[in-house]
Formats: sequence, structure tokens, C-alpha cells
Amino acid sequence: MLRDLYRERKGKRKRESSYDRTGGNFDFYGFNPGDKKVIFDVNAPGCITHIWVTMAAYLGGADAMLERKVVLRMYWDNEEEPSVEAPIGDFFGMGHGISKNFVSAPLTMCPQDGRGYNCYFPMPYSDAARIEVENQSEFQMLFYFYVDYEEYDEAPDSSLRFHASWRRELTESAADPDWDGEYFQFAGENLTGEENYVILEARGKGHYVGCNMNIHNLRYTNQNNWPGEGDDMIFIDDEPWPPRLHGTGCEDYFNTAFCPTEEYNAPYNGIILPGGPNWYGKITYYRYHILDPIMFDKSIKVTIEHGHNNNRYDDYSSTAYWYQTEPHIHYPILPVAERIPLPDIERDLPAMVKMKAQRDIKAKEMGLEE
Repeated sequence: MLRDLYRERKGKRKRESSYDRTGGNFDFYGFNPGDKKVIFDVNAPGCITHIWVTMAAYLGGADAMLERKVVLRMYWDNEEEPSVEAPIGDFFGMGHGISKNFVSAPLTMCPQDGRGYNCYFPMPYSDAARIEVENQSEFQMLFYFYVDYEEYDEAPDSSLRFHASWRRELTESAADPDWDGEYFQFAGENLTGEENYVILEARGKGHYVGCNMNIHNLRYTNQNNWPGEGDDMIFIDDEPWPPRLHGTGCEDYFNTAFCPTEEYNAPYNGIILPGGPNWYGKITYYRYHILDPIMFDKSIKVTIEHGHNNNRYDDYSSTAYWYQTEPHIHYPILPVAERIPLPDIERDLPAMVKMKAQRDIKAKEMGLEE
């Protein structure tokens, strides 16, 4: 890319932002609870090249968790269902309802405290583009943004459009909670991939360009508590198991090694949160296939085991990014109450008792109790 900077570029460079149209310094959009506002709306061929966002709950709200309660949606070429729909913090690369400084090639969270969100994924469109923000929190919100884009005289040279989708699952397991760490790591065989955690499922033609994945390790124990032994399995064009892309472990898919406990940021892979002692608590990884996109002609299903043989029961969430032809499958985002992260297990109670209580409460909130 640096080598090509001197080459002539076609189009007009433009920007939409939240600057104060009166010339004052109130350079934000105000959102009341429940407000849904369009921050970008154009009707000409073009490509978004950069998005910057920051936000704050107005008059308090230290526990507002805007990162999970504010929803970002994007629509291309007058489509009715969004091609992008995700909690805003997760879209910009970090889950758990947290903002934290990190750097990757397509996504960054910058100081102060990771609250300057940036996205560099190119987002082309032929006829129109619209970006919408919805405040699903109970707080008033100040919202600042730039959307930098190029306007063209004719449609871009590809029919593929940018997509992003968020998922969250409290994973289930047939494993015995009283197993020791070795059993969790090695017991059983997975010869189908049917119970894997699903990061992305899409139909059409395109290429997958990566994800960030968040694991809340809910098992507090002095035994080996590594939650990331699950293999990645990526099924292309409805192929059977074993897929052509079958990996060897969670940390391996994210290009790290040996149950990492260190924070690490690289352009295409990294560990934003490595978890606490014995990998307990909240973990975030990312892997972006910028130089090695995964192509598909009919469909793709990106999965990973939640522990070997899906033996682990933890809180998983992820945001997947890909380009594809339209139409796309739309998976509506979970209601706000079902997006809120679980609290950490209190260490003064037996781990399994506390975990069961948390899961029962969460199931009741989700309307899943028997």
C-alpha cells in the first residue's frame, strides 16, 4: 500500500461528521434513551474508508455499558436488512462491554482508555449507503463521529459488500462439572463439529476476513483451567466433516501458542485480554484474514469448539467480518438484556454453585426457564 501512495486516485474525498453546524463547540449528536439516528446517508457510488467514533453517557452513568447497549447498523444500496448489525464496542474489536487500548490493522481502540474507536475496513457501495446508531441504554448519550469516504462517478469494481455480525452464546456441555482439568482437556472425540460455537454462517459468494472472539471463563478452580483447547473448523460450500480448514486449537487459530497469558497486538492477530490467574475471567482474541481471506462460492460456516470436544461451558461472544454478494442472511441482534456480560464468579463461593446460580438467573432473564 505504501508503494502505491504516489499513484493518481479517482474520486472525491468527503466526510460526514458530528461537528456543530452553528459554528459552536457542541460537536456531538445527543441521544436520549431509545433514540435511533442516521449518521451517514449518501446516494451516489462510493466507498467508506475510515470511521472514528467516541461516546459518553451524559450526567453520570459510569456503569452504562454503552459498548454493549448501543447498536451500530449499516445498509448498502437501499437494502432492507442491515449488512452490519452489532453492539458498537464489539464491532470496533473489543467485547465484554469494555473499551481498552489496542491496535490492529483494520480496527483500533485508542486513548483515552480505548474510547477512541477506529475502523479501516473499506466499505464500497454502488447506489447508496446508510449508517444508523441506536441507543438502547437507559442513559442520555453524547456521540461524536467521523465517516470518511470517497465518492465516485461510477460503481466500484466489485459486487461484494462489507458485512459484520455479532453472536453470543452461553455454551452447553455434557461434561461432568466434577471432572478434573485433564478430563476437560482430553476427554471425548468430536467427529462432526455439530456442537461447535458458530462465529459466522453465511450464504452467497465472497470471502471471510476474520473475527474478534470473547470468552468469559466461568470455571474458577485451582486445576488446569485453560478454556481454549477447541479446534477451529471452517466449512466451505456445504462440505462435510472434516472440513478442508481444520485447526488444532483456539490459540493456534489466533496465531499464538501454548495457552498464552500475555497481551499482544499485531496487525492481523492479537490478545487484547489474556484472562486472569489460571485463565479465569474475561479473554479477548482477534484474527483478521487481511492477507489470507477465506473464499467461498456458495456458503461458509466458521466454527470453533468451546474446549476440546465442546466440553467447556463458558460465555462466548464474537463479531465476524466478511464480504459477499447480496442478498445475505440476516440474524437479528439479541435484545439488550441478553447482551449484557455476566459478572465474574465470586471467589468466596464454590465455583460450580455460583456458576449454576448465574446461569439460572440468566436463563430466567432470557425466558428460558422450565
